[in-house]
Amino acid sequence: MRFAYFAFFENHHGSQLAVSDADVETVADIVRLTPGLTSANLFTPETTRDMYNPNEDGPVFGIQLYFDELSALEDAMAPAGHLQQLAAGGVLSSIREAKATQQAMYARHFPVDDARLDMAANGNPCSYVVHYPGPAADLNVWMHYYIQHHPGIMRSFPGIRGIEILSRVDWTGFLPWERVNHMQRNRVMFDSPVALQAALQSPARIAMREDFKSFPPFEGGNSHFPMATRIISP
Repeated sequence: MRFAYFAFFENHHGSQLAVSDADVETVADIVRLTPGLTSANLFTPETTRDMYNPNEDGPVFGIQLYFDELSALEDAMAPAGHLQQLAAGGVLSSIREAKATQQAMYARHFPVDDARLDMAANGNPCSYVVHYPGPAADLNVWMHYYIQHHPGIMRSFPGIRGIEILSRVDWTGFLPWERVNHMQRNRVMFDSPVALQAALQSPARIAMREDFKSFPPFEGGNSHFPMATRIISP
């Protein structure tokens, strides 16, 4: 799970699209048969409240696909690759007019005290997906500071089940969606929206905010989205 491909679909120009259950199932069926896939997450919107950040209009749907090798990711995105099916007519028809963006990234995974998920009891977990479009004044300094400081604070969130920090890579791919080049994305995962909500109101959240004040200079702000997370196994 060293490399991750993201695609996010957002409302724009005042639209109020919502992905259909049928479209999610179709994507799940396509994704789970992807050669070289190690795991996948399908994201749909959730609602939580953070003590610092306002609620934002998040993506109406998201895809995160993991591969051990960048070459396997690129093969899946090739002109005749397996994932070209995602752009076929009739797939994702409920959000056909959404703004779609995509990016491949290197995934860094960090330890948590208890990564076990009990989906039988809690349903699908909930991720807090964070985007840093950038740029940073010095990306090398930015990444070093962030990786050395922030994951340790994230680990102190009550009930946290997963931490990953993703940085950009050069990649080839031919799905017909806008390519973006965010300098970083993060994802932390919890058992449920209720568990994420508790974490966002905890002392660990205050510690995160204090560390934020020491970040090396960067532009572009950041965005935070709570997303129900359906985990797909190949």
